Amino acid sequence: MRLTRSLSRRPRLLPMLCVAAVLMPMTASAEPAALSWENICRTVVCRATGHDGVMDARISPDGAYVAVAVDTPDRQGIHLLSRDTGDLSPWVNGTSPRWFADGRRIVYVSDGDVWVIGLAGDKPVRLTNDEHDARAPRPSPDGRHIAFYSSRSGHQDLWLVASDGSGEPRQLTRESMAPAEIRLGHAWSPDGKTIAYYSNTADYWSDDLWIVDVESGEARQLSEDVMGSGTPAWSPDGSHIAVFGIAKDEIWYGDLSDLYVIEAASGDERRVGMQVHAMDIDQPRWSGDGSELFFPRHARGEVDLWRVPAAGGVATRLSNMGGLVNGFDATADAGEFIFVRSTPTRGREVDWLPQAGGVAAQLTSVATDWDGVKAPEVISYRSRDGHYIQAFVFTPPGFSPGTRYPALVQVHGGGTNSYYNGLNLVEQRLAQQGYVVMAINYRGGSGFGRAFQDMAVHDWANGQAQDAAAAADFIRAQPWSSGKVGIYGYSYGGIMSLAAVTRAPEAFDAAVPMAGIYDWADAYETADRLGRMFTRAGHGGSPEERPDAYGRSNSLARIEQVETPILLMHGEADARAPFRQFELVVEALARHDKVFESRSFPGQPHRFRDPASRVELYTRLEAWMDRWLK
Repeated sequence: MRLTRSLSRRPRLLPMLCVAAVLMPMTASAEPAALSWENICRTVVCRATGHDGVMDARISPDGAYVAVAVDTPDRQGIHLLSRDTGDLSPWVNGTSPRWFADGRRIVYVSDGDVWVIGLAGDKPVRLTNDEHDARAPRPSPDGRHIAFYSSRSGHQDLWLVASDGSGEPRQLTRESMAPAEIRLGHAWSPDGKTIAYYSNTADYWSDDLWIVDVESGEARQLSEDVMGSGTPAWSPDGSHIAVFGIAKDEIWYGDLSDLYVIEAASGDERRVGMQVHAMDIDQPRWSGDGSELFFPRHARGEVDLWRVPAAGGVATRLSNMGGLVNGFDATADAGEFIFVRSTPTRGREVDWLPQAGGVAAQLTSVATDWDGVKAPEVISYRSRDGHYIQAFVFTPPGFSPGTRYPALVQVHGGGTNSYYNGLNLVEQRLAQQGYVVMAINYRGGSGFGRAFQDMAVHDWANGQAQDAAAAADFIRAQPWSSGKVGIYGYSYGGIMSLAAVTRAPEAFDAAVPMAGIYDWADAYETADRLGRMFTRAGHGGSPEERPDAYGRSNSLARIEQVETPILLMHGEADARAPFRQFELVVEALARHDKVFESRSFPGQPHRFRDPASRVELYTRLEAWMDRWLK
């Protein structure tokens, strides 16, 4: 039999719940917050930032203060943390703070415009007044100008404005990136004459390093063979630029970056030789004398800070924090570091570490305290071909091996990313509802070495689907298993969910693929640039160049194999995983008379922005699993 498809386009009661949540935020209380979808919505899943707690933190050059961008139900905006007193006080409404070199002012973004404010109780000075979604403002070394990104030209370009509010913004670069390209940063040279930035002007498929002369606007390409990521970092003497990057013929390894040092005058590129790879969070940091580089490294779901001689050599671990690092900063001499970090039981806070290393000290306590969250158990299990796969196992309250539980396999997004051991509230919520949730780090992801990533390159979906199916095998072999297992995931996790039920139809009793791509050759024609870059990297070229690889990854062509009840969900404005993918799968499921329901969300891009839609997404996910597994 086939279920009646749910294709209604308008949410019903759920939006009212989320509206109420937004209008009546939680008040400060000693009581932990309940893990309801409405509470998760108003603090993590549905907020514009996508997270709860500290969004960004920047330490002043002398280490005396930290500018902390906060977003919680009770506190928003930029707060000032005094290192002397430990006091955290509200400062100004805004995001993206950056210190001037004198440590007495910050530049920041508020309502899409660039502002400046001083420590001495000065009134904020507005530098732009057109709400063109300015981002990444950076003061010049002498403090006279601010460089920032804006899409006011129709592209993502660098603009310059005087820091005292005089004059109009002046465009520096021309058509450097598409308007939606907001992943990359820029950096002033120490003498303030040039700015390093990334652009795909020379090569559509590559983010190359360029520098632009601030006075003349003349731009020059530096890197030829390296695709950069994060934010470039000038050496103290201005002679070299350090970047997170990968060789253009190694784009698949984007989440296991190398460190490159590029000579500013000649563009000569040198890979920093070391025994580990970097994670492209934020930007590399130089030591005060330019002899060392500091960088984050991801290994097995945990992130820590490492150091390496700038000339190359043995990299050494500086911290033993674990958890998920979302950003880091350093004093002018790199004598002290701060991190925005979450753990399995704690949201994003600011942690501090001296250059000597050791145990990080927590400086803030602003993130929501959640009721009943507990750290998952970290395990490894054998996939169907014998390879070991890491997993994080979340268990229900009062878990007992003698009790039978339904289970869920979570497959992370990103493909070459990883499931990180930070605060993962979706899995925590589902565990509290009586599920054992097993979040797997399937082959092809980062944090396990490049050989592990090579296991999936040019062969998406097949071995990865078997990793997911093997997780279901592992679960059913446990004494606590009820025998019922579901699978869900978003973005590449949506891809993986459908891949698993089309390649191992016996493995799962319910599936919820969300925002996925199911026919890569078709998506290649309509996805945005990043989507197409990712597609080319994973398949080794275009559909015309590698029809074999695209045929192997095609789940749409295997719909006839499905035996699992499927709930398919997608945003109608998704440019990364085009909405047409949803429509193609819905049509195929109906044609083959499969058991399924579907829900599309008008106006929602790849990452949902509407709180009501996001609450409904997860409420439907949970209800679908309850229907088929309990």
